[in-house]
Amino acid sequence: MKIPQYIYALLIAGAALHTPLYAADLMEIYREALEQDAQYSSARAAHLAAQEKLPQGRAGLLPTVTLAGVRRRQYIDIQSVGAGIGATTSVRPSEVVIDNSSLTITATQPIYRKENFVIYEQSKIQVAQADSQFIIAAQDLILRVAQTYFDVLAGQVNVEVAEAQKKAIGVQLEQAKRNFQVGTSTIVDTYEAQARFDLTLSQEIAARNDLEVRKRALQQIIGRMPDNLMPPDEKTSDVLALKYTNMQDWINVAEQNNLPLKVQQSVYEIAKHDVERAKSGHYPTLDLVAIYSDQKGVGGTITGRPIDLTSKEIGVQLSFPIFQGFAVQSRVREALAIQEKVLQDLNNTRRNSVLQVSQQYLNVTNGIAQVKALKQAVVSSQSQLDSTKLGQEVGVRTEVDVLNAQQLFYSARRDLAQARYNFLMSRLRLEAEAGELGEEDLRQINDVLQQRNFPAVSSSNVQGPHSVSHHAER
Repeated sequence: MKIPQYIYALLIAGAALHTPLYAADLMEIYREALEQDAQYSSARAAHLAAQEKLPQGRAGLLPTVTLAGVRRRQYIDIQSVGAGIGATTSVRPSEVVIDNSSLTITATQPIYRKENFVIYEQSKIQVAQADSQFIIAAQDLILRVAQTYFDVLAGQVNVEVAEAQKKAIGVQLEQAKRNFQVGTSTIVDTYEAQARFDLTLSQEIAARNDLEVRKRALQQIIGRMPDNLMPPDEKTSDVLALKYTNMQDWINVAEQNNLPLKVQQSVYEIAKHDVERAKSGHYPTLDLVAIYSDQKGVGGTITGRPIDLTSKEIGVQLSFPIFQGFAVQSRVREALAIQEKVLQDLNNTRRNSVLQVSQQYLNVTNGIAQVKALKQAVVSSQSQLDSTKLGQEVGVRTEVDVLNAQQLFYSARRDLAQARYNFLMSRLRLEAEAGELGEEDLRQINDVLQQRNFPAVSSSNVQGPHSVSHHAER
């Protein structure tokens, strides 16, 4: 039997109404952030501006050509005076108009300028420094997107837990009231259930407010209020294979690739060149200079008969500084002091990099064990809750026992969600400290969260302080 078109349209509309709203995953939020995040856009513009340092530095080694032109008109009053003894003096003014113009082209090619060579070398380092800073901004965007995304998901879990807890305690409250009315429980049980219900209600209000604040933080990055975010699959293992299996390997990689360390090394190299730049004040300069001049109406002011002149010059200009009031020596001492400061900053950055890599590696390895333990805690607390409810039904457990079991179960769920997101963020931060964080790392986490057939590994593949205990459990 053929379905009429209007009925078919109604069926389609009904199916659409019952279809859950579209939820964005981590990669989709990240792609929005690439286009909308103001902080990353600012870093991108700064990176483009820094690329111009190289042609500016190179300009000091290339010739400069200037063109100067003048055109003017002069009005000269000339007076004739009569001469002779007893003669009558007469003054006859007259005016002479003289037009003159000049055109001068000057070309200068530096042959030896120590400061210009130093500036050019510095410009290369500045461009490399800007490249590292832009990569840092890109990695920071990944971390900020992931952090705010996980914060919103954790906030949603907190709201869901608060709602489920309120609903469960509400059921227990009604049951306690009925039991009191029939005389099978005391008013104390009712008061206990009511107190738990009121506390959970306040926790739900706080959780909803916290979720709204976290959404606003994500809104700042993507430029819109986030709708639905795709929650992780409950069956996800959360554990991805690390690129390196022990802490020392991560430290060695970070010493080579850590981006803040590379930036600080560039700052140190620039400081060293600043010392050479300051010393260049003692060096002579040598330029090749060529001048072409075409002048018309020259000398008319004096002789009244202007002439035209054309001159061509080419030569070498040598300048040697002799005394500048000890300014050069002072600038050299200043540059040396700044170089020492930057060197100590570099050492501090290197040590801090080792510290951060160590901390994040421990956070990852400990996070694996913590997530595993909390998963088991959720299962155990669920079993405890079920058995406590059954015990209440047969009279061996009280209302308070059920409420406490519910509290443990929902706390375990909330703690598991937070531990999962903390572990994933520690993994991303570890990659960032090693200078190897990229979009692919974010995609791997997104695939694992959504169980998109991405291979995961057990915690035994990661060597850390808990690896021995994992093997012993087996």
